[in-house]
Amino acid sequence: MRILIIGPSWVGDSVMAQSLYKRLKSEDPSCQIDVLAPSWSLPLLGRMSEVKDSIKSPFIHGDFKPLARYRFAQTIKESCYDRAILLTNSLKSSLIPFFADIPIRTGWLGEVRYGLVNDIRVLDENIQYLMIEKFSALSINKIDYQLANLSFPSLAVDSSNQALKFKLFNINPELPTIGICPGAEFGPAKKWPASYYADIALNYIEKGWNVICFGSENDKQTGAEICKENDLSKSENFHNIIGRTDLLDAIDLLSFCKIVVTNDSGLMHIAAAVSTPLVALYGPSSPEYTPPLINQKVVLRKMDGYDKTRSGDLESGYHPSLLSIKPDEVMNALKGLWDS
Repeated sequence: MRILIIGPSWVGDSVMAQSLYKRLKSEDPSCQIDVLAPSWSLPLLGRMSEVKDSIKSPFIHGDFKPLARYRFAQTIKESCYDRAILLTNSLKSSLIPFFADIPIRTGWLGEVRYGLVNDIRVLDENIQYLMIEKFSALSINKIDYQLANLSFPSLAVDSSNQALKFKLFNINPELPTIGICPGAEFGPAKKWPASYYADIALNYIEKGWNVICFGSENDKQTGAEICKENDLSKSENFHNIIGRTDLLDAIDLLSFCKIVVTNDSGLMHIAAAVSTPLVALYGPSSPEYTPPLINQKVVLRKMDGYDKTRSGDLESGYHPSLLSIKPDEVMNALKGLWDS
């Protein structure tokens, strides 16, 4: 069976989707899974053994372009897929499998996609499902998609690339290492304060550890703020590599870390998928829907009495619930993970 997946657009969702790929392989070990996804996610898909081919989507977020989608679907049609599974809910994302005449097109109804999706799945509205359960409910079999029956994501690690990055960033691999991931999409309301991260970094540097600060180009300002605190920029054991790595580098270096402290972010899901114990800091987002998929974790969240909207009304846009999680509490949680 040849299966085309219409993949998600975000890092965390792309990682969590691997649980579906694992389930498909368990249901039909001989199936071929190809994923149509944004260009940035193709290297990530290359670290998933279940995925045979990753196909670059020529469309950017928000593009409708039905004629262009029809033309692109004709190239997809040549692969003679038996089934398509749509992990997205938009009307436009359902056009390519329909135009490509893929006979079984599985997904949620989404934006009234009757006919475009001809295998519409329905979940019990009275149950709060995890995202990986919702993804896995789109598999071939329509039962047993609860968390207890699923496999967590597990990304492959390239030890050669890891060693190259040790040299490039002058990281001493003989020292224990903690990773900090201070970035997040949707602005500072999902971020723990930079000064708090700096306190964690100083604590571990004083213990003789490496501290690696991870993030994308969008997180450079946050990284600079952390560097300014506690004279961290003067320490040879503090490595701010924000904006200097790609996703594959992040996978390989996060796998080397003994522990990680992170906001609710794509990097949180990558750290979990390389089995690095972590402390995850949540504000107005939901650990009940998208938790880190790893057993060795501590999730810290304080929402009682706080506004759950995804906006921060304090200085710098921080959400008050995240400010209420203090560095000492995080260090105790990290110590518990490391000692265990």
